[in-house]
Amino acid sequence: MIPRYSREVMTKIWSPENKYQKWLDVEILACEAMAKLGKIPTNALKNIKKNVSINVERIDEIEKITKHDVIAFLTSLTEKVGEDGRFIHMGLTSSDVLDTSLAVQLKESAEILLTDIDHLLVVLKRRAFENKNTLMIGRSHGIHAEPITFGLKMALWYQEMRRNRQRLVRAKESISYGKISGAVGTFSFIDPFVEEYVCGKLGLKPAPVSSQIVQRDRHAEFFTTLAITASSMDKFAQEIRLLQRTEVREAEEYFSEGQKGSSAMPHKRNPVLSENISGLARLVRSYAVASLEDIALWHERDISHSSVERVIGPDATIVLDFMLSRFTNMMDKLLIYPDKMLYNLNMTHGVIFSQMVLLGLIEKGTTREEAYAIVQRNAMKSWKEGIEFKDLLEKDSTVTRYLKKKELVAIFNVKNFLKNLDFIFDRVFKDDK
Repeated sequence: MIPRYSREVMTKIWSPENKYQKWLDVEILACEAMAKLGKIPTNALKNIKKNVSINVERIDEIEKITKHDVIAFLTSLTEKVGEDGRFIHMGLTSSDVLDTSLAVQLKESAEILLTDIDHLLVVLKRRAFENKNTLMIGRSHGIHAEPITFGLKMALWYQEMRRNRQRLVRAKESISYGKISGAVGTFSFIDPFVEEYVCGKLGLKPAPVSSQIVQRDRHAEFFTTLAITASSMDKFAQEIRLLQRTEVREAEEYFSEGQKGSSAMPHKRNPVLSENISGLARLVRSYAVASLEDIALWHERDISHSSVERVIGPDATIVLDFMLSRFTNMMDKLLIYPDKMLYNLNMTHGVIFSQMVLLGLIEKGTTREEAYAIVQRNAMKSWKEGIEFKDLLEKDSTVTRYLKKKELVAIFNVKNFLKNLDFIFDRVFKDDK
């Protein structure tokens, strides 16, 4: 059973309420740490923890005046705790709160995306084994090459998504760093214990060294990883689109009862889900470029990255979450047409066995150049005249001088291409056993 997609789960991470709650979490934990150091009275800490709360409308109202979101946030908190509000944000700078809370949001987003990938891996593995022996033609340059199976194609996609998962685990680790080190990262007015305490409570690590911000190469690694994952799905979706073309029709997106393909042409069954995925992948790739641009900031920090991250943080994670869910459901219901695959495989009159004939002649003692010329000559005639390649070879004296009819029959056996299929599957899925 494929979990039903719910945009609320990922969207909630990026909601204003949750964003401000994360800021508040950082501020309260910093107060707790300073209380442990004797910098804040115990009664003041109790007052702060008991009375502070998030009021998005009030924060927005104050920000219209201050033109500074963190100050508006802090002012709204102070209004609720009175004089003890002076202990909130003591020794901190805005980026201590912003970057540390952003790390938590990205970390939580990564955990959802990892679950999404796990769901997709289950489907790809099932489709791989279901179609392990579903014969189809492999293509290079869009031209028939040699036979493969649809299951082998699924195994390849499975392995690629495994790599994407591993990349995302590494990116999650790289992004899970916070900083509570003050205006330029020197801990001038705050004890390093506060940073260690806050980060530890939030499941983060303290950045070993920071300026006013956590350095943006970490964020670029994260968003680039999302872009690679989206690009993999773009590749997969493009393959479905190609296989669904009318003249190919080896696979097809599920077309539900009552679904419509065209406002003008009632017969149309279009690969709209795949096209949607390919389009969204372009967006996610663009976010990676934006994150790379954010690495180069002035001196200890400027604010040019902030506006970018307010867009790409929620957008990239929400879009990829949607893409993974959509693609998983699409692959779960994908229609596969083995008979059409076999028909297409046979449509080129057996020229797909050309390499096997080439190697057979070489093994019999011909030079590679001579064997290539013999095979290509017959293959081109088969292409041009629509004659069975095997029949042409059996009538070619330069071929029969080396290969007997019985040997040609053995060569023209599609199973020759699949003899190592079990070996490949064992390598791909060995870690799952």
